Amino acid sequence: MLTGLAIVFLTLTLISTLLNLVVIGWIVRSFSVFLAVALVVIFQPELRRGLAALGGHPIFSLTSEKRETVHDLAEAVTQLANKQFGALIAIERDTSIRVYEETGVTIDGEFSVELILTVFHPKAALHDGGVIIRNGRIAAAACIFPVSQRETLDRSLGLRHRAGLGITEESDAVAVIVSEETGSISICHRRRIERNFTPETFRQRIAEILLHSKYEETDSEKLAREVDLPPARDNALVPDQKERSDDALAV
Repeated sequence: MLTGLAIVFLTLTLISTLLNLVVIGWIVRSFSVFLAVALVVIFQPELRRGLAALGGHPIFSLTSEKRETVHDLAEAVTQLANKQFGALIAIERDTSIRVYEETGVTIDGEFSVELILTVFHPKAALHDGGVIIRNGRIAAAACIFPVSQRETLDRSLGLRHRAGLGITEESDAVAVIVSEETGSISICHRRRIERNFTPETFRQRIAEILLHSKYEETDSEKLAREVDLPPARDNALVPDQKERSDDALAV
């Protein structure tokens, strides 16, 4: 039936166009609007099922899961900052950072605000070191990240911030740092650090970085990629006890 209607509709459209039949053309156009509405009403259940299936497609569900993870990450970091829990979180992207995962404790748990707060509680056994997030899951905690050795860095940057920079010098990961002294939030990516975010500006910036990965680099970002940086991979995130006490004031 639908095939027959389609043939009649196309035939009338072709004839009215070729012969310049204004009245028939107007009737055909009016009928096409009516037909479109009728098809939506008649096939509403099928359309609903089709849209539901499309929404469940891996591409769409992946985007939805990624947005949810970014939302939860922003909420977790906000609470960490409010409680002044020191934290270092690395979000893996295209470059694998499994080599650093092996230095910590495997968790492989679904990302949640509660789990992040538990890991970085000052009295928790895993609060030293960094957390690695992969595909929306907490892959590992208490990981040892490389520490940036750039001499041009602000001397006020503590070990967590230098480790956050270090992981971005060795990969395309994005690192988030919360200072336990001030509760300030920083983001490291593309070998540079952005500091002093409020919870609101952090939400906006981390979503911009993680959900819109293909944005043009500024001239300064391109230059940063060309700088000959000292290797960081041989320097541990967690220092010995003396180094830890010396760096505590700078974090």
